[in-house]
Amino acid sequence: MDNTPPDEPGNGPASPVAATPLARAVLEIDEYAAGLGWDRPAQLFALVDTARLRAEEPGLAEQLDLTGTSGLTPVEQDELPPGAPLDEFLATIAWPDAVAGCALTVERLMLPPSAEAALPDGLPGPELARWVAEHPERQEVRMTVAVLRDGRRESAIRLREKDAATEVLTGPDLVPGLAEALAATFEE
Repeated sequence: MDNTPPDEPGNGPASPVAATPLARAVLEIDEYAAGLGWDRPAQLFALVDTARLRAEEPGLAEQLDLTGTSGLTPVEQDELPPGAPLDEFLATIAWPDAVAGCALTVERLMLPPSAEAALPDGLPGPELARWVAEHPERQEVRMTVAVLRDGRRESAIRLREKDAATEVLTGPDLVPGLAEALAATFEE
């Protein structure tokens, strides 16, 4: 059964239903990234409790035009350093206590399992990247992954060839390695 609400005039395309505040935040970030288009650098977001933000930073809440009092508010961070490996950059982050979670959106090339089976053994990083980029079955994807301090996770994957809100795949374990790297930003 499809739980996607029907399109309503003036509201744009229907989006997948988000059952939790974390899932809603991930889909909000995915839509924001989609509005910016493809071929963009990775984007990092702090996730803050909306009620806490409204209470502690009313000016910022007004600037962000927050209408709700519950859920999570994504706050985009400064651009990631160009050329820095993502894992190394994430290892340098420590969030203040006011940050409930974080999210990252990043574009990558992926191969279907059938193509991965044909992957030559032992290719070094640059050669592997070239092999994937030249493979006829490659797919461009945008991954949005979020984690909370308490360990909850959510992610969204959007294929470039199916670039529509109704085609976004969501789930907590779609990109486990990236979720682990984000979770590590909360470890002391």
